[in-house]
Amino acid sequence: MTKSKWHTLVKSIGVNRAVFALSIARMADAMGNSILFIVIPLYVATLPEIYFHLPLPVMVGLIISLYGFVNSAFQPLMGALSDRLGRRKVLIQAGLALVGTGTLTFVYARRFVDLLILRTLQGVGVAITIPASLALMAVITEKKTRGGSMGFYSTMRMLGFALGPLIGGFLKVHFGFNAAFYVGAGFSFLAMLLVQIWVHDVPVPKKAAVAKRFQIIDPSLLNAGILSAALATFVMANGFSMVTTLENEFNARLDMTALGFGIAFSVLMVGRLAFQIPLGRLSDFIGRKPLVLVGLLLMAPATALLGEVNDMHQLILVRLFQGVASACIAAPAFAVAADLSQTGGEGRQMSVITMGFSLGLAAGPLLAGLLAVLFFELPFLVGGLMSLVAAWIVLRYMPETVQRKAI
Repeated sequence: MTKSKWHTLVKSIGVNRAVFALSIARMADAMGNSILFIVIPLYVATLPEIYFHLPLPVMVGLIISLYGFVNSAFQPLMGALSDRLGRRKVLIQAGLALVGTGTLTFVYARRFVDLLILRTLQGVGVAITIPASLALMAVITEKKTRGGSMGFYSTMRMLGFALGPLIGGFLKVHFGFNAAFYVGAGFSFLAMLLVQIWVHDVPVPKKAAVAKRFQIIDPSLLNAGILSAALATFVMANGFSMVTTLENEFNARLDMTALGFGIAFSVLMVGRLAFQIPLGRLSDFIGRKPLVLVGLLLMAPATALLGEVNDMHQLILVRLFQGVASACIAAPAFAVAADLSQTGGEGRQMSVITMGFSLGLAAGPLLAGLLAVLFFELPFLVGGLMSLVAAWIVLRYMPETVQRKAI
């Protein structure tokens, strides 16, 4: 890419070289992690029922959700560690190494308890990586183009999440479980290499780091804007992750294979890929709050309708609708948190919103597994209602951080 073309790209979507480098590395990491979304439910079904005599949807929900809960529990600590050390790059590398090692070791897992241990390891790894990555994003972006930058970052991450399930489904059908685990681990290690080559650290100014007594959980760093943005990302992730637990049920009801479910799962990412960058950039002009509200109001019916689909094509259409809703929420919500972050506290403040997202990814599958035991449609109805409640809270409490400009 020539220098003039690069400047044109920067001007149009608000991306600089540092954002580009970090986003591409995040895409590779997401590909490796999302391969497991399709493979794990099928793999759990093949394991012997030793120690755990639970319905399959509950077991799948537990194994998927454990990763999210561990991830969420450790993120505040790791966000604080990134602020304290001021060395975000080395933490990103360490987290990616743990995720890749955990994925590779799935090859040797033979019991459900083995999977629990490995998912815990992966959860810690991602908890190290995400706050450090977004703290860097908060530092290397400017407020006037931050929505576009966050949109690009989210788009690359979603591209990885979109390709991962397709790759995982294809590998499982044609080559078996181990091939999926090897490739998933390979993408994590590739992300490590890309971070090493492309990403440069931005040290925390010493004055900011020592301005006051350091606290892992500092109430002064929290405010209504960051907390309401975290709630929005929680509800968003909760809504679109519910289907993961019920892969076996969807496949039976709609007569699909793992590859078919992988396609339906990934279509959500297509919606985000198409709309994430323009909607993130739009938030730089019309504000963050309107887009978050619209996204939550769209997410409510999209989630509720998942329980009513009767064939694969309907599932694909509803997942696409969820993807558009997610695109409205994600970049503006992350941009709000970055707008409100304070120098030296970016890791802790951004970890709040990433914790919300991770908790949503954890709660959705577990909630779906528990409620689907009563009847299949129930978890999706509850998820839709949660989106409406979150929309009211955002309307009431989220501040607007940008002034409207002419488009």
